[in-house]
Amino acid sequence: MTEPGLVAWPPAPIRTERLVLRQSEAADRPAFIELFASPEVRTYLGGARSRNELEHAVPELPGRRPGVFVVALDGALIGTITLLDRRDATRPGHVRPEAGEAELGYMFLPQAWGCGYAAEACAAALDWFADAFPHEPVVLCTQTANHRSMRLAGKLGFTEVERFEEWGAEQWFGVWSPGTPSS
Repeated sequence: MTEPGLVAWPPAPIRTERLVLRQSEAADRPAFIELFASPEVRTYLGGARSRNELEHAVPELPGRRPGVFVVALDGALIGTITLLDRRDATRPGHVRPEAGEAELGYMFLPQAWGCGYAAEACAAALDWFADAFPHEPVVLCTQTANHRSMRLAGKLGFTEVERFEEWGAEQWFGVWSPGTPSS
């Protein structure tokens, strides 16, 4: 297993047919606030946070940590992907006895929904991960009520491992392994 600290971060921007996955910039701050304040985006993620709270909490350079990609369309943030966070061993859902699997997370602004951007961006991030961490699985956990996220997991090649109750809702837990088609 390669440790996240052994990967140069940030990587060079990742370009897809329509998108760029890159490190955040100061100009992304309003869109970060919009993501966390959006009731639609946060429906299955604990609910929206107040804009006032976010104005004080979100740093000038938001999302500046290893594993956080800004997904940009024509230079503007439309979403974020998190990929180097390790799943906590105390939480349900694991595919390795020692736990600590990389977990894919994503949020996209509602105006970007239904255009295939999430699938395109997540597939590119998974391809990057497979190059950086050969043979390491990636896990994804989403509420079964989040039908969009469930469809995306299937498109990306995640396979169901189990379902369990967490956060007061049924969760779907899946795994993706390098070599699994992600696009």
